[in-house]
Amino acid sequence: MEISDKVLVKRAVEATKKARQVAETREGWKFMGYVGAALVTEAGNVFTGINIELYCGMGFCAEHSAVAEMVKNGETKIRKIVATTAEGNVLPPCGRCREMMYQIDESNLDTEVITGDGDRQLLRELLPNNWQTHFDKSLK
Repeated sequence: MEISDKVLVKRAVEATKKARQVAETREGWKFMGYVGAALVTEAGNVFTGINIELYCGMGFCAEHSAVAEMVKNGETKIRKIVATTAEGNVLPPCGRCREMMYQIDESNLDTEVITGDGDRQLLRELLPNNWQTHFDKSLK
């Protein structure tokens, strides 16, 4: 069963709801849980995540927590992924997230990344000129 972009965006927004309720009770948590991510694995499972942002500069993106859930459940291959604000605006993944998805599983270069309303690109298009092909030592 194929999951539509619209359904995946809805799942990403839903991921933020509980986090936003908690964030609104805390001083300084303006953007805690403001971004949600949803991904579909090669096996057809959906995993979601939220961002964590802290004053000290530590934290992680919503894509990181969605990928962590996927890996925790024994999968590494992402078929499609989206990140959204709590209001439903689609955000392309940052460079750190792009690199993390690639390093989790090289085949994720073929992941469809929803980058806007009706827009999508393959991860390989968002992560051009792979630095690892220029590294002078084997990373394996």
